[in-house]
Amino acid sequence: MNIKNLTFDENGLIPAIVQDAASKEVLTLAYMNEESLRKTIAEKETWFYSRSRQELWHKGASSGNTQTVEDIRYDCDQDALVVLVVPAGPACHTGAYSCFSSSLLEEKVTSKKDRFAIVNELEKIIAEREAEMPEGAYTTYLFSEGVDKILKKVGEEASEVIIASKNRDAEELKWETSDLLYHLLVLLREQKLPLDEVLAVLEQRHSK
Repeated sequence: MNIKNLTFDENGLIPAIVQDAASKEVLTLAYMNEESLRKTIAEKETWFYSRSRQELWHKGASSGNTQTVEDIRYDCDQDALVVLVVPAGPACHTGAYSCFSSSLLEEKVTSKKDRFAIVNELEKIIAEREAEMPEGAYTTYLFSEGVDKILKKVGEEASEVIIASKNRDAEELKWETSDLLYHLLVLLREQKLPLDEVLAVLEQRHSK
């Protein structure tokens, strides 16, 4: 599609929702004009237009928290964008992983039918830890140590799963499987491989 076919507002701007390509978490809402959108496409890093300063700005130019662009999608009315990115750090100027970290609901409504809701929540938290690197968090420690440490933990937990299974210890197997799944999610995040792509492979195999 040609950029010229997009619908920009009276100020020449179009809203751009920035989303983590792996965790699917919404990171921020910003605006682009035609120039910043073209720079984003050309450089594969996000560029926006500041309405307050009335100038282009390159996300991460001063902080280092750049966003590598994987895809840019437009809606059915062609007047809004979703930019899928791999963030190199927090998206928010406060240092938070996402600008949308607060809720208006005192109690969040969760569907009891979604048996995998905790996996989505854990994937989000792991992404936050990688971006914010809070001191004292175990996930921060794993990312700080790097892929070799993460791989070692995956191997250790896989071995523990095997041992628990051989011992027919259901209680131990439950805990060790939880540890393995967590460390696998950390590994996928370190490798920048979305869990959705793994699930897509399972779907493809099932359909065959």
